[in-house]
Amino acid sequence: MASRHIYQQTVDEDVQQNDQNTCPECSGRVTTNSRETVCDDCGLVIAGERIDRGPEWREFDDDSTNSRRAGSPNTVARHDRGIGTEIGWGRDSDDRQLTQEKQRQLYRLRREHRRSKAESTTERNQIQGFVEIRRMTAALGLSQSIRDQGCQLFRTAQDANLLQGRSIEAIATACVYAVCRLNEQPRTFGDTAQVSKMDEERIRHCYRLLNRELDLPVPPAGPEQYLPQIASALDAHHETERRARELLEQADEHCVSNGQNPMGAAAGALYLASRQTGEHLNQDAVADAADVSAVTVRERYRDLQSVATA
Repeated sequence: MASRHIYQQTVDEDVQQNDQNTCPECSGRVTTNSRETVCDDCGLVIAGERIDRGPEWREFDDDSTNSRRAGSPNTVARHDRGIGTEIGWGRDSDDRQLTQEKQRQLYRLRREHRRSKAESTTERNQIQGFVEIRRMTAALGLSQSIRDQGCQLFRTAQDANLLQGRSIEAIATACVYAVCRLNEQPRTFGDTAQVSKMDEERIRHCYRLLNRELDLPVPPAGPEQYLPQIASALDAHHETERRARELLEQADEHCVSNGQNPMGAAAGALYLASRQTGEHLNQDAVADAADVSAVTVRERYRDLQSVATA
């Protein structure tokens, strides 16, 4: 239980789950952070930019003065939390061109400054892990909040000495996968392996390690959580996706999809819904979008069809 306490204290507190509000478009779950309120199911931005984080001045193209006097906001996605110092280029504080000798001197200072940023092996490992997490979350199209939570989980795993003898890239990928599951926006191991430098087996091993040692409160991934991902890949109509969600709810009431691959159940529901709404999605295309076989789609389609006609 101590490891659970560590994770809950260090996880990104910027994200808050608003269970009382629902999306006005699809009645899905709404997530609120410090910047915007977004529906997790359809991606609708309900409210945004409640806090103005921009500068308090205005700049114009014909204004030669540089009014910027503050850096980027603090973030857990960097090992120094974004408060490090950067040495400028080319011009001094009065916007005058530097001499060649002064530019060479600044180049040497930047080089030494870059080397001194990581004072220990721990910080160097954090830099490498955070770079991988930022790259993978961008490739998967995940939000900034999930990126920050992934970096914080990596920091927690490092504090728990889980990186010793293991690949930094594998732990970073497992952190991204775990945070997606924690936010009920799951990605498959195949999806994460496509943007990672590690194979699926090593990602599974590191994820099981994180889940066991940190006692992560990971909810079970249901087929309805994978439904928006498959529908988006197929560019399915919103009515088809809504009908597929209803079929999955009926299947859950009759315990039809218990113990089955959630991706296969979501694919079968979407295929059956497309036939009922007249969209008629191709079976092979649905299987490819869900990364399952066409046989799995047909089997889940028949199971859901028996529930729909009951």
